[in-house]
Amino acid sequence: MEARMSNPALVVPNALQALLDLASSVQRSGLPPKTLELVQLRASQINGCAVCTAIHPANARKLGETDDRLFAVSAWREAPCFTDAERAALALTEATTRLSDRADPISDDIWEEAAKHYEPPVLGALVLAIANINVWNRINVTTRQIAGAPMR
Repeated sequence: MEARMSNPALVVPNALQALLDLASSVQRSGLPPKTLELVQLRASQINGCAVCTAIHPANARKLGETDDRLFAVSAWREAPCFTDAERAALALTEATTRLSDRADPISDDIWEEAAKHYEPPVLGALVLAIANINVWNRINVTTRQIAGAPMR
């Protein structure tokens, strides 16, 4: 497999920095780092982004995440190892990533459950994190970026 082009975030002036600045804001928000990695992994699984499904488990392991939990992310509803807050974040991630699957993609139940576990600034950061990983997934999948290859 070969990438179709260099990563657009590197080709378009200031694009990479904007995406990194958004990620940095999210990281400083108070959203638990392990939750952030789980969310990024789940969206990447849904979107079929090989680059991100390789990166985010590795990042999560560096934070002390276990393989058992990482392997269970795709079946989080049936796995007993996630907290209620993580489940709410994963539900919001799935709904936000799959916007066209339902007439009301983010139901009040999904939103209210997330809002129950995350204060507004952290919930806002969660929404931004989901949006940002979806941007990266779409860039990588569209241009066929190669998992494990340096960004070019």
